[in-house]
Amino acid sequence: MAEYRRTGRTRVFRKPGRGSYDRDLVHSILDEALICHVGFVQERQPYVIPTIHARDGETIYLHGARGNRTLGALTHGAACCLTATLVDELVLARAALHHSLNYRSVMVLGTAREVTDPDEKGRALQRVVEHIAAGRADEIRGPDAADLRSTRVLSMPIEEASAKVRTGPPVDEEADLDLPYWAGRLPLTLGTGAPIPAPDLTRDLPVPPHVSSWSRRNGLRT
Repeated sequence: MAEYRRTGRTRVFRKPGRGSYDRDLVHSILDEALICHVGFVQERQPYVIPTIHARDGETIYLHGARGNRTLGALTHGAACCLTATLVDELVLARAALHHSLNYRSVMVLGTAREVTDPDEKGRALQRVVEHIAAGRADEIRGPDAADLRSTRVLSMPIEEASAKVRTGPPVDEEADLDLPYWAGRLPLTLGTGAPIPAPDLTRDLPVPPHVSSWSRRNGLRT
């Protein structure tokens, strides 16, 4: 199916024209976003925690230390709301009310399970590394048995999902169009500075291409 099923929980009510249930769009936003935010309720207290994620088909992988409270709650069946947002432009209007952002966002609802199979766990952690820097996993030491024991990995199927996107110029009131204030869009980009070697890097090693030419869009998978 090209779209996720629309449900009462994922349907976009506010400005529905900005809503989308297209799988490719949902996937692209999840892949481009460096981090996501995971929301859950534990003992009647809501929490929203930022974390690194990785997508593999219709599965999202999360990882962390064994004692991580978020992963512990999700392992025990807590319902999860995962969101990711990309900010593309500042939208600057003549009136304060109409200032906005051009953005792409995703909300995913589901429940997670702990990954116990060593092969799947290793692949999931490799996906996380590749999510941050495509090509990195081939040039580092992968997780050994001790790493796997100390790390908890969760698998969260994309059960329900929707995207919301704003594009275009500011929308000012007709009466404000002649005001002497600049209005328009300011595009934002995610770039890098010069790589900084670790202070304990004793060998004179060249900066690998996946670092020197890093681009967020280079990390996207089809």
